[in-house]
Amino acid sequence: MKESEGRSVDDLVARVRSCGQANGKVVPSPRDRQSFETAAAVVVVRIRWFSLFFVGTTTAIMATSMARSFLQVASTEEVAPKLRVVQIEGLVILKIIKHCKEFSPALVTGQLLGLDVGSDLEVTNCFPFPTRDEEEEIEADGANYQLEMMRCLREVNVDNNTVGWYQSTLLGSFQTVELIETFMNYQENIRRCVCIIYDPSKSNQGVLALKALKLSDSFMELYRSNNFIGEKLREKNLSWMDIFEEIPIKVSNSALISAFMTELEADTPMTQCDFDRLQLSTTPFMERNVEFLIECMDDLSMEQQKFQFYYRNLSRQQAQQQAWLQKRRADNMARKAAGEELLPEEDPSNPVFKPIPEPSRLDSFLITNQIANYCNQINGVAGQSFSKLYLMKALNES
Repeated sequence: MKESEGRSVDDLVARVRSCGQANGKVVPSPRDRQSFETAAAVVVVRIRWFSLFFVGTTTAIMATSMARSFLQVASTEEVAPKLRVVQIEGLVILKIIKHCKEFSPALVTGQLLGLDVGSDLEVTNCFPFPTRDEEEEIEADGANYQLEMMRCLREVNVDNNTVGWYQSTLLGSFQTVELIETFMNYQENIRRCVCIIYDPSKSNQGVLALKALKLSDSFMELYRSNNFIGEKLREKNLSWMDIFEEIPIKVSNSALISAFMTELEADTPMTQCDFDRLQLSTTPFMERNVEFLIECMDDLSMEQQKFQFYYRNLSRQQAQQQAWLQKRRADNMARKAAGEELLPEEDPSNPVFKPIPEPSRLDSFLITNQIANYCNQINGVAGQSFSKLYLMKALNES
């Protein structure tokens, strides 16, 4: 059928070419005109069929590609890379140290700006939050100040993407409920954010006390439900060590800054900071750590008293429930013997069966975490002090 149609079209073209011309135009015969109209109709049908096939195929390909791209995006969001490194520029660290030391021992905070690239979180800039003595309208003023600063940074083409915040601390006492609430507020708008903790008091001991923290996923899921009871903690297999995750910090500088710092290095290998590390007096630092440790132990003892009070009330309620059930069963036996209707063994309206709420274990987890932090600090300072003492002893003997 298709071959015959093709021959008819070719024959028609040959006839048109061989026919006579009148007034410079081709004048086909009535027979050729009828054949031409038939062939044109066949061509139109073929063109329509081809266009429908092309549109259908294109639509199917586009739908498939869109579905595939959507699935790829969904799978990418589900399997997001885990945050492994926080890369901070050296200038940002200097800004954080300067801000925290200027207001020490008062606690200050600021905003971190940068980029979220794969498994790395790049911190390229920061700015401090203003400190005010008045407590009125501090939250509104802080939000306006933050928006204005980010607008100004955007105008000068500086990274203005919020990736977290930084704050100062005193002897590592940062594990509080306020820190967790701040994390949760940031998590509502930012998928991955960190908190940079800087301790100026520990830096005086010759250590750059800088760490990056984030909340663990299991803890955030449990915190959203606000259900920190023993049963839920056992289901999630969550302990006091699983609240925070410390992310390694990598300091990065451009090649120009590295070359400039190399030129600024002194010729002598020893500096005054190196000699300050040989100070044997660690009494103030140790005393403050021990004081804070004692306060945390008192707080933990109060939390334990809450749980002891809860378990005493729970055992007392269970004893009352057993006594009530025994009495009700005795009454039912008497009513059964008398042929009367039995009474239900449980009465929800009875205050004996009202469940006693279990106290939250979040505060005890945070206090335990803080105690472990103080113990690690005391252990580290004591080890350094013993090393210095043995070094001085060897120098005196020699």
